[in-house]
Amino acid sequence: MGQSWRLLMDGAADGYHNMAVDEAMLLAHAAGQSPPTLRFYRWRPACLSIGYFQRAGREVDEAGCRRLGVDWVRRPTGGRAILHDVELTYSVVAREDHPLVSGKVRESYRKISLALLAGLRLLGVPADMAPAQARGQGLGSAACFDAPSDYEILIQGRKAIGSAQVRRQGVLLQHGSILLDVDLERQVGVLYPPAEMSKQELAANLGPRLISLQQALGRPLPAEELAQALRRGFAESWGICLVEGPLSAEERERLPELVEKYRSPAWNRRR
Repeated sequence: MGQSWRLLMDGAADGYHNMAVDEAMLLAHAAGQSPPTLRFYRWRPACLSIGYFQRAGREVDEAGCRRLGVDWVRRPTGGRAILHDVELTYSVVAREDHPLVSGKVRESYRKISLALLAGLRLLGVPADMAPAQARGQGLGSAACFDAPSDYEILIQGRKAIGSAQVRRQGVLLQHGSILLDVDLERQVGVLYPPAEMSKQELAANLGPRLISLQQALGRPLPAEELAQALRRGFAESWGICLVEGPLSAEERERLPELVEKYRSPAWNRRR
């Protein structure tokens, strides 16, 4: 087994805490205060995350979020909106020149997707990777699962994992939502649909474009079972030793300020 990476097997937390932890890991790794890390986590309560560049007022249905008991937060990464509900999220933090994730954005996506594929196939999931130049004609909606990007994970041609990435201070952070189950009414209930399309029409059109692991396997898949399979997939695919460990003292010290950042209207409504 090759290089050691830290493994964080986190439980469920609110969206502000989850985004704060991911950013704390990025900043600490950039400062040489923590190792490269693979993290798994969940979201409670359910939370809509929007991409760094999305316009909240145009795309987030805040009344719908309140009605459904869903928080919302702006991610540090790009991409489109994702409702984190019945799912598992992964995140990877490493130097952007680390051989396991190096290259331009599409190439690093490909390398991370190979590890995700290895874990999914251990569960018998018939997953594949979208080819380069995969992005097709989407619905024009704010939803991440509207259309796949290059090298994202597909099952039966439908998107199963939605990922996003940011690079800062020479460090890559990529995180992604893996659907365990999906409720289309909730997915579209927290977003404004494209012009001249109702939420019902958006749900009907979005359904054939995405797939949950429960749909793919024909059985419920516990988050812990998925996390353990992905843990093994990353270790075997990348030839690394994953060592469970806590956040560093420096990461923990940054957390309160970062949580307040992600909770603040100034951050979440900045666009």
